[in-house]
Amino acid sequence: MHDSFAHVGGRLATRLRDITTDLAALDGEGWWAVVVDYEGKVTCARFDDVRPAPLPVPRGPWRGPHPSSWRSSLDRAAYEDGVRRIRAYIERGEVYQANLCRVLTAPLPGDPDLPALAVRLAEGNPAPHAATVSLPGLGVVSASPELYLARDGDAIESRPIKGTGVTAEDLLEKDYAENVMIVDLVRNDLGRVATVGSVSVPALCEVEEHPGLVHLVSTVRARLAPEFGWPDLFSATFPPGSVTGAPKSSALSIINELEPGPRGPYCGTVGWVDADRHRASLAVGIRTFWLSSGDIHFGTGAGITWGSDPEREWRETELKASRLIALASTSGSAGSGGVV
Repeated sequence: MHDSFAHVGGRLATRLRDITTDLAALDGEGWWAVVVDYEGKVTCARFDDVRPAPLPVPRGPWRGPHPSSWRSSLDRAAYEDGVRRIRAYIERGEVYQANLCRVLTAPLPGDPDLPALAVRLAEGNPAPHAATVSLPGLGVVSASPELYLARDGDAIESRPIKGTGVTAEDLLEKDYAENVMIVDLVRNDLGRVATVGSVSVPALCEVEEHPGLVHLVSTVRARLAPEFGWPDLFSATFPPGSVTGAPKSSALSIINELEPGPRGPYCGTVGWVDADRHRASLAVGIRTFWLSSGDIHFGTGAGITWGSDPEREWRETELKASRLIALASTSGSAGSGGVV
């Protein structure tokens, strides 16, 4: 096994000093790798040596599961039924939109080598917020395209993604409406801890290209009020709005009812915080693998609105997963179509 390390934002962090579950530590000193589960489990790891550097050299090529060994927490029938149930909640006025997700799991052969998987993802699915975190009891490799929170002094920014298609021509009116709904939610979340009048939306529904698909992305900016720190910022904004729904409280309740198990690092956040310089970049934990008890996990989901078609939403979860599942499997040519 490699020693504990984090590779994120082009920096390699080594010489682990300490680990804490207290977000207030991020208002102190040092450089921290941060992983927060969707359910709120916090891991903040402080490293003493942080420098621009590539990933640690893998021990050898990545050995992943067989493509046919992946299993989904919700099969197609259950997922499509979940979409219909969310539409019923929308019809009753209980929610406008809710994200429905499923977790894919497969057994891993042998002793997994996180740098080998990270290199494979970097080559086959480069991502603007790629991150690898290897700590005792925690291994995460993320190819996230989505910014949850960036910070530079008191300036904070979020770039929620809502709306996915193979090409821009595939995007529907529903996708644009979904994005605007989540932008309103993120504006309100940030407004709880922002200086009055500082929240703005400099970019709305921009089409952004990623390997194998396109997303609609918006930008929300604000200035953090001086009386607030990292615990307040997380309390106001977590879990990210783009992976929950609107209103967030109703969406969280529906997600808890319909999804059979925890999401873990998926839909949480992974990234870094430089407490000394008051800078940070935290991604939404999507397109993210994590390891536990000899298994590898990967989450995929879709935002459900009144305009959602159950079959199309299932296909969207397949589209988001197929490229990454293929890269993490023993055969680079297999998609997720056979996942049950």
